[in-house]
This record gives sequence, C-alpha cells and structure tokens, in this order.
Amino acid sequence: MKLRNLRTQRQPRLMIIPMIDIIFFLLIFFMMSTLYMVEQRTIPVNLPQTTSAQSDMPRSISISVTQEGKILFEQEEIPLELVKKRVEIELHKEKELVFILRSDKQAEHGNVVAVLDELKLAGAQRVAIATQRKGN
Repeated sequence: MKLRNLRTQRQPRLMIIPMIDIIFFLLIFFMMSTLYMVEQRTIPVNLPQTTSAQSDMPRSISISVTQEGKILFEQEEIPLELVKKRVEIELHKEKELVFILRSDKQAEHGNVVAVLDELKLAGAQRVAIATQRKGN
C-alpha cells in the first residue's frame, strides 16, 4: 500500500480575481463618496453665517475677497482696478449674469465695499453675497 503525501497534492490556491474585484469596488466607492464631500470651483474662505442662505442660482461668477485682501475673479487673482473691466466683459457675454461676492469674515470691510462699488460701476444688476447657514 502506497501512502501519498496529502500536503503536496492539496495546496490551497489563492484566488486573486475576486480580490481584485473587491479592491476596485472599494476604490470606486471611496472616489464617489469623496466627490460629494468636496465643494468644487471655490476658493476657501470662512463665510459669515445667516439663517436664510440660498443655494440654487442661475449661471454665476464668483468674486472672492480673502482675509489678506486679495481679490479673486473666479480663481484668478486680479487687482481691484481690473474688477470693473472684467465684469463689463462678462456682462457683454451674458446680460442675466449673477455675481456672487464671497468674502472672508476676517477681511477688511473697506475691501469688500470697494469690490461692491466696482461691480456697481460696471453695471452689474444681480449681485449676491455668499453666506453660510448657522450651525454648519
């Protein structure tokens, strides 16, 4: 009678295909979940809080005033003197444009008023000031 060595014949097989499927599933899950956590196309500013904040708006352009006093038209830093010209160019493209003024609550009040003045001089009719809901 011949005894066989069971250890050499029945080696466990590592099935890598199901493991790859699970890894891809987890990768897609985390990629999709992080998309909902990130606010896109904005400059990070600390917004003041209000109880009546709006979230749905037509096509808009964001103008940000940072704590350091920098003015950002969309995501491009521009000097105060060019704000009026840029607003006029955008208004020639589309008349019903909404300008959203995003200002850090630590920014100097004079800088925010100067940007508002430039928007008015350029003929902007629809200007919104971005705020954050209390409790967020």
